[in-house]
Formats: sequence, C-alpha cells, structure tokens
Amino acid sequence: MTIVNKVVLITGASSGLGESTAEHLAAKGAKLVLIARREDRLQQLVSRIRAAGGDAVYQLVDVTKAEELQRAVQLAVATYGRLDVIINNAGLMAIAPMSEVRTDEWDRMIDINIKGVLYGIAAALPVFQQQQSGHVINISSVAGIKVFSPGGTVYSGTKFAVRAISEGLRHEVGGAIRTTIISPGAVDSELKHGSAHAASAEFVEDFYKNNAIPASSVARAIAYAIEQPADVDISEVVLRPTVQDF
Repeated sequence: MTIVNKVVLITGASSGLGESTAEHLAAKGAKLVLIARREDRLQQLVSRIRAAGGDAVYQLVDVTKAEELQRAVQLAVATYGRLDVIINNAGLMAIAPMSEVRTDEWDRMIDINIKGVLYGIAAALPVFQQQQSGHVINISSVAGIKVFSPGGTVYSGTKFAVRAISEGLRHEVGGAIRTTIISPGAVDSELKHGSAHAASAEFVEDFYKNNAIPASSVARAIAYAIEQPADVDISEVVLRPTVQDF
C-alpha cells in the first residue's frame, strides 16, 4: 500500500505535529488540505510543500465551529474529488491545579480537544460512508491513558474522552472505515505553551526541555497507520520519549 494520492485533511496544521505531519505526508505523495487559524503560517507551509513538488491547499478554520470543518471537507472533495483521511490534531493543553478553578480554560480545552474532534468526525463521516472508505486519525496523548499530574486533570479528561470516542467510532463504523488513536508523550510543539498558570507553565517547560522528542516522530507513526492495507486497522499507537517515565 502507499500514501501516494491519498487526500488527507489535517487540523491544527500551522505548527507542531500538524505541520510536521503535513510535510512528511506530502513527501510521500499525499494530497493535503491543511486547516488552522493562522493564515500566514498556513501560506508558508503550503508554499514549502508546493516548492518541493507536493500538492496542498489550505483554509482558515476554527475547529470549535462545526460549520467551518464541514466547509473544509467540502474543499477537499471539491479540489480532489474525495477525502481519504482526516487527522484531528488541533489541541490545547492548559495545565493548572483544579483548585485554581480556571473554568474558562476548561471550557476551551473541551471545545478544542473534544468538540473539535467530534466536529471533524461529523464533517468527514458522511463522505467516508458514501465512499465506503476512509480513515479517522485522532490525536490523543499518554495523558489520555494515565492522568497527567500535577495540574493536568482536565487536560487528561479531554484526552480520555478522545480515546473513548475513537474506540466507540471503531465499533460503529469499522469494516470500511478505519479509526486510529495516536497517543504521544512529550513532543516538541507549541502545545507546551498553553498554560497560563505560572508555576504549571514553568513545570511543563522544564519537563518538555528534558524529555521531548521531535514532532517528526509522531508524523512517522501517523504515516505508518495510513499506509497499511485497507483491511488492517492500526487501532492505537502509543509513543513516548525513552526517558519519559509515565
């Protein structure tokens, strides 16, 4: 099997895992629909991909708005005639003790990390069902397997939800439509900058400085899941730095 000519939509594509995955898949011949909120970063990424001989388009999208994700899927179909893979990558990690009661951050993580995934699925699933083929790849975290402490309770809750949603989707649509959970540990990306609580932000910065692996490590795992034969579903990949002890 091959990634060549597969049409892949990536949320949160303007930096980090999304950006690295876009460049890696483009080099393998995928046709990309890249979405995020920062147009300058998307323009630069698409320009680099095209300059290297790849094929990509972009669209400004806020994943907390279902209708914007629907338009992104429509762009994929209008541009390339189909959609083969959606990678629900956009995320927010705002680490702080629950005693800080940062309900605005809780709401934002729920909106991006859970609703954003659900809205991506909702936009892509009708196309996949009509095609009788497709692949949903949801980015969770090792924090979706074990609660990230201190301060990561709500973030972990959102990532546990992503794993539950992904597994339930696999049970419901498995057969023609594949579902993969990618659960990384500490990976060098902008995710580590999401904490406004000073002590937690310092802890996270130090943790990532001493543990993080490159985003390209996750990009390779995603490519591995995509390039399997159609009758092989890589249900979950858990990857972490060798020095990370949880």
